[in-house]
Amino acid sequence: MAGHRQSKKFRYISWAVGGAAVVAGAGIAAQTSMAATTWPAQKTFTGHAFDTCTAPSLSAMKAWHDGFYGAAAVYVGGKNRGCNQPNLTASWVKSVSSVGWKLIPIYVGAQPPCQTSSNPEKLTASNAASLGTSDASDAVAKASALGIKAGSPIYLDMEPYDTTNTSCNNAVLTYVRAFDKQLRVKTYRAGFYGFTSSSAKAIATAKDRTDLPGNLWYALWDKKYTTTTDWPWGSTQYTNHSRGHQYMVNSKETRGGYTLTVDRDAWDAPVAITG
Repeated sequence: MAGHRQSKKFRYISWAVGGAAVVAGAGIAAQTSMAATTWPAQKTFTGHAFDTCTAPSLSAMKAWHDGFYGAAAVYVGGKNRGCNQPNLTASWVKSVSSVGWKLIPIYVGAQPPCQTSSNPEKLTASNAASLGTSDASDAVAKASALGIKAGSPIYLDMEPYDTTNTSCNNAVLTYVRAFDKQLRVKTYRAGFYGFTSSSAKAIATAKDRTDLPGNLWYALWDKKYTTTTDWPWGSTQYTNHSRGHQYMVNSKETRGGYTLTVDRDAWDAPVAITG
């Protein structure tokens, strides 16, 4: 999500080093903490989506709803969120939803201890579990205040890091598991945004699947609009409307007289319940 939490320079350095329908049940099999709760049927979207740092104005969102993009990602919170959100209110969520937009909630949580960037919040091996729990509670509170209802997904944003650093990787997985478990306690679905060379790879290839996210949004900037042909892991993983693919970044586009710089996504995964 180029420049959304970090400078563009750091994002590209990290990359180089690190290497519409409503359906029920998609992705639930991977989410081990969900069995005891009666869950709202999740809402999924399949099609073109975009993410951009600051939620656009309502006028821009209306102009951009021209038949190409159908979903937009919004940064609901997190201490590492990179932009102010003057437009992102409960009224905005209600209004853009009534226009027909599907929303993809993102939370920029704590980042890995071995990351070289200076983030306001970093996890450690000692606080990973407690911080994951508290950050998830904050994510739910922020999403709920915007009118994003129970049963919605929240995608935890994890930027690139050195996954060969075992202690760092273990701490990240501990944090993610605690975050996801707490989301599910609050009846929100767990999603994850990361890079195929590092953070997403760590999730997809972890042998212990306990409390890992049931939906994976992978960053692979190959300019291919697909969630299947470039999927780098097992074909049976994250099936049944559980994948998003960020395939292009920094695309400057003008629609209806409004110009935005966005990252493009191929989407086949859950979106927020707002109605």
